[in-house]
Formats: sequence, C-alpha cells, structure tokens
Amino acid sequence: MSTLWWKGYLQCKKRQRKDLEGMELQTVSFALKQIKAATNNFDASNKIGEGGFGAVYKGRLSDGTSVAVKQLSHQSRQGNREFLNEIGMISCLQHPNLVKLHGCCIEGTELLLVYEYLENNSLARALFNPEKSQLILDWPTRFKICVGIAKGLAYLHEESSLKIVHRDIKATNVLLDKDLNPKISDFGLARLTEDEKTYISTRVAGTIGYMAPEYALWGYLSYKADVYSFGIVLLEIVSGKNNNNYAPSDNFICLLDWACHLLQNGKIEELVDDKLGSRFSKAEAERIIKVALLCTSATPSLRPVMSEAVGMLEGQRDVPDEIPEASTYSDDLRFKALKDFQRERLNQSASSNQAQLASIQTASDLCEYNPESRSD
Repeated sequence: MSTLWWKGYLQCKKRQRKDLEGMELQTVSFALKQIKAATNNFDASNKIGEGGFGAVYKGRLSDGTSVAVKQLSHQSRQGNREFLNEIGMISCLQHPNLVKLHGCCIEGTELLLVYEYLENNSLARALFNPEKSQLILDWPTRFKICVGIAKGLAYLHEESSLKIVHRDIKATNVLLDKDLNPKISDFGLARLTEDEKTYISTRVAGTIGYMAPEYALWGYLSYKADVYSFGIVLLEIVSGKNNNNYAPSDNFICLLDWACHLLQNGKIEELVDDKLGSRFSKAEAERIIKVALLCTSATPSLRPVMSEAVGMLEGQRDVPDEIPEASTYSDDLRFKALKDFQRERLNQSASSNQAQLASIQTASDLCEYNPESRSD
C-alpha cells in the first residue's frame, strides 16, 4: 500500500512540475546548466544556508554577478503554490529594503529561485549567532535596520501596486547586504490583500512566537498581522535575544512578556543588549521599545500602520504617551499560542501518546502553522 501511495505521489509531483514548465512566468528564466555552472554543480563549499524548503547556494553568473540560489528540496512541504507565489510577488516589487529576484529555473526535477547575493546573511544570524557571523551590530546599525524593515513593510502594505501581507516577518527572513542594510526576503507565504480588510484564512502559516494572536488562533488575517511580527523583531534587535528562546525566569514565557514587565516597572532600558554597554541612545532605545509594544498590542486596531511606525521611529511622529496598561498582559492572548505550543512540545517529549490525548487546545490544534518556518 505504501509503495503504491509513493508512486502516486511521485507521479503527481511530476505532473505539477510539467505544469510549471508550461507556464509563462513574469521573470527571467535561467537554464539549469547556467545555475550548475554558477554554483559549481551545487558544490557543498558554496552552501550558505538551509531551511525547510531546501538549500541556498552562493553562485556567480557568467557576467560576474553574485547570486544566491534557493533550491527547493524534493522532500520539502513547500510546494508549487509557494514557489509560484514567491516568483509572482517578489518579481513585481522593487524597493531598497526588499530582496531582489533575478529569476528562476524550472527544469527536470529542479525548482530554483535566483536572488541577489547579500553578503552578511540573515539578521537572525547576526543577532543570535554572533560567533558565526562575526558581525558587530552597533547601535546606529541596529537603528538603521529597524527603520529599514519598517520602510520595506510600509511599501508592501501601503505603497506598492500590490498590497501584500508577508505573513512570516522574523529575523531569519531579514537579510543584510554588505553595508548592513536590511532586505525582507522569503515571500512564499505572502498574500495579496485589500486596504483595511480582514480575511479568515483556512491555511494559517507562519512562525509560532511571531504570529499575531488573532491570526494564530482564529485565522483572522490583515496587514496588522505583519505589524505584530515587526514589533517582535524590533524587540529582538534592541535586546539581541530571540523571542521564543529567552525568558529570564519561569514567570515569563518569552521576550515580549519580559518587555511588558519592564515597561510596567519603569525599567525599559534593561531590555537593551548587554553587548552594547552604554554605547546606545537611551531616547532612541525607549522609542523603539515603545513602538514595538504598540505594534504587538493584543488588539489589532491599536497597532499602528507601518507608515506611522516609520514616522515614530524616525522621530517625525510622536509616540503615544500611553502604552496599553501592563496589567492587561498577564493572561494575554498574545502569549496563548506560544504557551500552548511549548506545553505541547513538553508533553510530546514526555509521552507522545499522552500528548495526543491531552492536547485539546494547543496552537497546532487551532491552526496549521508552518513547521518549516524557523525562528533561528
């Protein structure tokens, strides 16, 4: 039975790839031999990253252009829909804070995306694995990165001809060029939207800990979901800590929880990365943290639009005097999905059978999140 299923699955994949090859895609189409020549036949020494979708290789085209080649793994759960989605979205967008797509290759069993090469890898690597990246993110650089991401999202939501919700904003999906300018990447989960409209998504995808509560729990999707994720990334940039992996004590579930506590107790500066010492602007740090907490409000209507966030970060717009009362954070829906997810993971490690019986209202019961979308 399993052999028959596998044969059927492979035949389906072959049909899907033939359908892709027959489509007219609005981007440059590379031949597989060009990509193999550029990456030295996908040599392991050229591999610069790997995720649930597959591997990423550094390459050099015949004209000398450095590129990053994203190779969709045959075992990946990211399918043709996400592949086409990424081509369709990013090929129509041009902004200094969005990664540039040079083209794609659909040939044989290969599905490849060819991007501009960004020398300094991901923001997540720079923040959470400094020994690997060997980058020093000083305060002016962190501030520049915060503003750059905000401008990229403002373009997606408000300025581009296509109004787009990214759905997976996180430090892993922000790449840094040679001058440490941020560029938003990975549009496989992105969705077109209309101004001020909220959609109910039956296929919730993203990363636990970054997803807005109304989306993670009930599938309500609007551009305010990206605003929430952006707020989490702001906190990570200021603190140098991963939202999902940091809790100073058992009383706190994540970085956002800790930030809310610090605001309540007037100790907001304690969130700033210890590696910076005293080499940061207190006024800018306080402004960024307050904007982050506005963006992560449990109520979508209280979150700013991204153009407002840009204005607040740059000091051209006042940050509201009142951030939501910290007392509203204690049993906050923002933490429910993350708490449930962590509880489920602990239960599974103790006993997978018991976990299946006990997990009545875990995050994965409530929504189909994207298990391949990693936070670090």
